[in-house]
Amino acid sequence: MQTHSPIKDPISGAGYFFRGLSLALEPGTRRFVLMPLLVNIILFGSAFGFVLSQLDQWITGWLTMLPEWLDWLSYLLWPLLAIATLVIFSYLFSTIANWIAAPFNGLLAEQLEAKLTGEKLPDTSVKDLLKDIPRIMHREWVKLKYYLPKALGLLILLWIPAVGQTVGPVLWFLFSAWMMTIQYADYPFDNHKVPFVSMRDALKVKRGKSLSFGSLVMLFTMTPILNLFVMPIAVCGATAMWVDHYRKDYAQS
Repeated sequence: MQTHSPIKDPISGAGYFFRGLSLALEPGTRRFVLMPLLVNIILFGSAFGFVLSQLDQWITGWLTMLPEWLDWLSYLLWPLLAIATLVIFSYLFSTIANWIAAPFNGLLAEQLEAKLTGEKLPDTSVKDLLKDIPRIMHREWVKLKYYLPKALGLLILLWIPAVGQTVGPVLWFLFSAWMMTIQYADYPFDNHKVPFVSMRDALKVKRGKSLSFGSLVMLFTMTPILNLFVMPIAVCGATAMWVDHYRKDYAQS
């Protein structure tokens, strides 16, 4: 069986995103990419198109809430609010897509890990996949509970005049980048039954790598057309990062 030598230390976690693109296109991996890809295309193709068609109207309405003495900020705030809106909706759509595709993303991560490590490919049946769905859905719920309180705090910040519209979009992007890494790195971690808190703490140790990976995933998720293909690429990239940096400490023997 053909194996791949791990990337020992790329310049940043962003390198793993492009590694994921390469892995997703390799023979033996492509068939496991198909279902996550279809889910992503169907969801983003419709939902993201709607957001783009309404974006100008929404932002114009929000800017009318600015005090008159801050009208001069409108030209600066329009692009910032546009970025914040795209970040919020991109993460929302990504979360929904990942809930739907979670069993297939876990399967993709499992198969790719075996390929990267040279181990025997798992023979996962449809019955095994269905049996794992309750555990996988519970894990998605755990991630959502982690996300919601922090997202609510940032959403409140966005409504604070001036401060929220300037600092808020930056914090939203950084938080969403962090959550993108958690979302996709969780598939290989969860395949080995690593608790969510342990995974979160492990990613914090390499925070720079985590944020650079998640930032690139977030940028592609915000970009029309390209966001249709992000999900399986991000799963592959996160799995490669797991193999190189975390597997030796967390994988069950």
